[in-house]
Amino acid sequence: MTAPAVHLQQTALNPVHRRMGARMVPFGGWDMPVEYSGIIPEHLAVRRAAGLFDVSHMGELDIRGPQALDLVQWVCCNDANRLAIGQAQYSGLMTEHGTFVDDLLVHKMADDHYWLVVNAANTEADFAHIEAHNRFDAKVANWSARYAQLALQGPRALEILQPLTATALAAIRYYWFAHGQVLGVDAIIARTGYTGEDGFELYFDPQHAERLWTAILAAGETAGLIACGLGARNTLRLEAGMALYGHEIDDATMPWEANLGWICKMTKPGFLGQERLKAAKAAPPARRLVGFEMTEPGIARDGYPVLSAGDGNPSAAAVGRVTSGSPAPFLGKNIGMAYVPPAAAQPGTQLKIGIRQRSVGAVVTPLPFYRRGTGSAPGDASAERKAGGNAAAPPA
Repeated sequence: MTAPAVHLQQTALNPVHRRMGARMVPFGGWDMPVEYSGIIPEHLAVRRAAGLFDVSHMGELDIRGPQALDLVQWVCCNDANRLAIGQAQYSGLMTEHGTFVDDLLVHKMADDHYWLVVNAANTEADFAHIEAHNRFDAKVANWSARYAQLALQGPRALEILQPLTATALAAIRYYWFAHGQVLGVDAIIARTGYTGEDGFELYFDPQHAERLWTAILAAGETAGLIACGLGARNTLRLEAGMALYGHEIDDATMPWEANLGWICKMTKPGFLGQERLKAAKAAPPARRLVGFEMTEPGIARDGYPVLSAGDGNPSAAAVGRVTSGSPAPFLGKNIGMAYVPPAAAQPGTQLKIGIRQRSVGAVVTPLPFYRRGTGSAPGDASAERKAGGNAAAPPA
């Protein structure tokens, strides 16, 4: 019997991506571009100049009402009470067990209005989860269909975007946002991103998506801006040590294991999973998320086993698993992240990765692998710029 066809959602730019010759793949229930000119050139463009991503598959949930803050505080582990109007924070949407329903960005629109940007595949489940725990005077709405989202990322993002808007982009601090217009189109302009670079994420009515996409690409052509797909987005976030839901975090993962304790504010009033988190924090975790780089030829892909460093038998029992792994185009290394026992989590610890019946050497490396303004690709003097900051650890 033939399996039923899976219906994939499409962003407003889907016909444009196809006209541009993008390679399209299913992702989180969406038909999305994975690459245009190739993952490596797209990755390097973002590190050296700028890249433009269609990320309109992401979900947007709206929470309003006198107790909107109380609801956000109850379902999320970070402290949204610290936010000023116009500020965003990275947070976790939590289960009763202190694990992740999702990771998300919380934006404070007003004292009684919060706006959440969530992962595409989790949007409906996130909405249902928040609704199920809404015992407050607040209304939750799924507004995902109202927004297209473009991410303009890279060291030249500001100079490319500024001529297209009257909003003073330099005045928008990292993890803040402003309401403005881009080419006359009303937009939320957020200085956020998922690449480890400076840049902006634009949210606006989908009917304007093709116009803005085309105009931004044209405006940045001489500065080295190119269209980028989800393949480069993944390798960029991996270099920057950023977690990906379903890989580094999921509904079986606690923040302490995933190096995300900094988004878990245990001193704020009660929130979902807080008691479980307190108990878990008092005892050493059974595993820790680490970064590693390969010391022998080989690429450690997602799901590959981590073996004891002293065991050269590729059939030996795994002591951990790779959550994300790939070549790092800018750094010129093969890198990854993995869960390992605490005894193997110290930087410099030698590991073995099981790769196609081989036991291949690796070493634990501090995260993130790449920070803005540091590191360089072989022979790339332009990488020694001073952008400052660290996109892998946004401010609270």
